[in-house]
Amino acid sequence: MPDNVHTKYLLNEDEMPRSWYNIAADLPRPPDPVLHPGTKQPVTPGDLAPLFPMALIMQEVSTERYIEIPEPVRQVYMQWRPSPLHRARRLEKVLDTPARIYYKYEGVSPAGSHKPNTAVAQAFYNKQEGVKKLSTETGAGQWGSALALAGAFFDMEIEVFMVKISYQQKPYRRNMMEAFGATVHASPTDLTDAGRSILAQDPNNMGSLGIAISEAVEVAAKSGGTIKYSLGSVLNHVLMHQTIIGEEALLQMERAGDYPDVVIGCTGGGSNFAGLAFPFIGEALRKGHKTRFLAAEPMACPSLTKGVYAYDFGDTVGMTPLVKMYTLGHDFLPPGIHAGGLRYHGMAPLISLLHDEGIIEAQAYHQISVFDAAVQFARAEGIIPAPEAGYAVKAMIDEALRAKEAGEEKVILFNLSGHGHFDMGAYDAYFSGKLQDYEYQEEAVAAALQRMPQVV
Repeated sequence: MPDNVHTKYLLNEDEMPRSWYNIAADLPRPPDPVLHPGTKQPVTPGDLAPLFPMALIMQEVSTERYIEIPEPVRQVYMQWRPSPLHRARRLEKVLDTPARIYYKYEGVSPAGSHKPNTAVAQAFYNKQEGVKKLSTETGAGQWGSALALAGAFFDMEIEVFMVKISYQQKPYRRNMMEAFGATVHASPTDLTDAGRSILAQDPNNMGSLGIAISEAVEVAAKSGGTIKYSLGSVLNHVLMHQTIIGEEALLQMERAGDYPDVVIGCTGGGSNFAGLAFPFIGEALRKGHKTRFLAAEPMACPSLTKGVYAYDFGDTVGMTPLVKMYTLGHDFLPPGIHAGGLRYHGMAPLISLLHDEGIIEAQAYHQISVFDAAVQFARAEGIIPAPEAGYAVKAMIDEALRAKEAGEEKVILFNLSGHGHFDMGAYDAYFSGKLQDYEYQEEAVAAALQRMPQVV
């Protein structure tokens, strides 16, 4: 078949990567240490043991370039992996661009996003160590539904603290978690000390990921080891589990006879951007490729473009270890009018380091322009993006139009990290003209900086 009619590049099950890629092996400098919230000294594996199984703690600190994917995890992955790589030929025609546009589509998973890539792995390692229950948080519901799915696969109980505004705006995400067997609470709740303290200050608090993390961490920390905590982004091992996306994409781009000039992903905590980009960044660092890497984030939660690079808590109350990251402040509250996910106050430490080193770029976008781009993509390619993935779509279209203006045959690769089937409420707000743009003010970041922990 002539190459000019190829729109999809597939791998066989036996071609699925057998290892995750760990970018810690190729970083230009070592990551900053994670600090204990009380002593502000580097944490030890023992400090993290109340929250995570030892296998994940060892992955968190590993500098091995590749870590083998356990066979039981690979067997679950095979339900939807390898995921397809598409050439967006119809969109290229609509945009009249000389750019060649490719997208890795993660919406084929049972949960409809990239999140099960780490949820399945985390459930497996916890199950291996005899854990029967996991607590977690979720913002828009992508992560909660993925962990609920993994809990069903490995017969584990899952308790989810869902940001209250999302709990109200996205009932079908909640129903999806419940269908998989999870218990879902609208956070902040009166079930934890953290939740009660937040509600005492503001009974109408609509929640944030930082608050939901505080509640989920408290449940695990107070369980005496019977409950562990599971996080869907930010941490090193979580990002590493997602690199199966980029490892597959490397093989598929080779099959397409192309290589990306720019790699794009949306960023909230960083897991889906890292999943696609890290293997290509590793190639660039080792082989000198000149690929650009672009992180697309919301104007309403712009940690990379407006945040400060500093040590901060991963949660609102201050129960988690301190990590060096781009942050808007641990008590950041995204506006209720923000329709998508990507609500986390901080960026993954590994992505933060790469941004600080100038290896990746970041751009923030208003949400109405993002929905404009998502609808244009849907009408050309037939896939309705999740609002989160819409940020990558917007960045990709801008890059394609710049290539048109310059007359350059750029190769653009982006991660379409999930479908929008459970996000039609946000699309309804867009089509009815109720969606509003919001830009997080730099004064708010400056004020939050005054409330951050001081680390010498």
